[in-house]
Amino acid sequence: MTHPNDPSLRSFIPVDPSSDFPIQNLPYGVFSAADSPKQRVGVAVGEFVLDLAVLEDEGLLDLSPAYEVFAQASLNAFMTLGPAVWSKTRAAISALLRDDNPRLRDDKPLRSRALLPRSNVTMHLPFHVAGYTDFYSSKEHATNVGVMFRGKDNALQPNWLHMPIGYNGRASTVIVSGTKVRRPRGQLKPPSADVPSFGPCKRLDFELEMGVVIGQSSALGEMLSKAQAEAMIFGFVLLNDWSARDIQQWEYVPLGPFQAKAFATSISPWVVTREALEPFRIAGPAQDPTPLPYLQQKAAQNYDLALDVALRADGSNAAQTISQTNFKYMYWSSVQQLMHHASSGCAMSVGDLLGSGTISGPEKHQRGSLLEISWNGTEPLELAGGVKRTFLEDGDSLVMRGWCQGQGYRVGFGEVEGTIVAAAE
Repeated sequence: MTHPNDPSLRSFIPVDPSSDFPIQNLPYGVFSAADSPKQRVGVAVGEFVLDLAVLEDEGLLDLSPAYEVFAQASLNAFMTLGPAVWSKTRAAISALLRDDNPRLRDDKPLRSRALLPRSNVTMHLPFHVAGYTDFYSSKEHATNVGVMFRGKDNALQPNWLHMPIGYNGRASTVIVSGTKVRRPRGQLKPPSADVPSFGPCKRLDFELEMGVVIGQSSALGEMLSKAQAEAMIFGFVLLNDWSARDIQQWEYVPLGPFQAKAFATSISPWVVTREALEPFRIAGPAQDPTPLPYLQQKAAQNYDLALDVALRADGSNAAQTISQTNFKYMYWSSVQQLMHHASSGCAMSVGDLLGSGTISGPEKHQRGSLLEISWNGTEPLELAGGVKRTFLEDGDSLVMRGWCQGQGYRVGFGEVEGTIVAAAE
């Protein structure tokens, strides 16, 4: 059988070469429709969603002994079945969508039930988030932030080059793209104030990240090998780690971010599988000093994945690109992050979400946060029409996109969007 990643594959569903969702992708998501409001699992192909619950009910997807895996409001049950089933199922879906396979192509009643226009469906959070951990793994981002607050000679903390730095976030506030983001309130203490006050955040920011979706669990007290960690990764999502910089500035010493990052984390509705990204693997930056043995990796574990951030300022009619970078710049890979996460014996769960940390590149236009773009507010971002931004204002909308470019096709993530609304009264 032809591998689902084969660039020569074509679907009987017309797919524009610029679409994020060719037959080589087949990302998973959870959706509902007005005439069928029950949430269930589908894959995106071109401008359509393929309803996997319908295909499973028709006996076209062999998931035995599991049943009704796709008639559920999350991917967790499917992910629990493991990598062999993930691969077999993706191959079966790919075969059904091929332009030379009449099974679905020529069955008009089945096709009308199983294929829905994406414009007619509502997307939901694609999996139940069991836990959320956010890392800090871009050397460029960490250096920029360190230079701002500690000076060039002390930009990176001594531990940064030896292990992936992270903190435990709030799974309860992970939201799907399109969900409005309410400006957080918290304790604020600017340098000019003697005591803190409580009120709406004044320095609201975004962080461009990728999210790793963990599809297999690990046992309490056990470490992970590189092969085990890689096999546990089901796929990836776009992730916006919204950040209240002024709340963070006051609270982060001595234990790090807390309320400044607990109010909202947005993810894209489509989970692109690790298998779909295989053709785009690339070696990451050289790591010096050499990591400790448990973190060393020989295989390429980064991805050539282009990323774009656009901002539509409140009152504007169009969004404007403010950052363009690439996931390949990450110093610590997703596999290293997961290995380090479990290295103390921490048990990992199906549905865990790992944020990559802000993704910045070496050039100014590749900075992945307004903190960097505006250099902590000292260099305002100039937008069309004379609009300027140092941080996000109420009514601003931010859109992140990401894709891997193949020959004649792209494997993309769609988008993750969020609009800022005023703080609660």
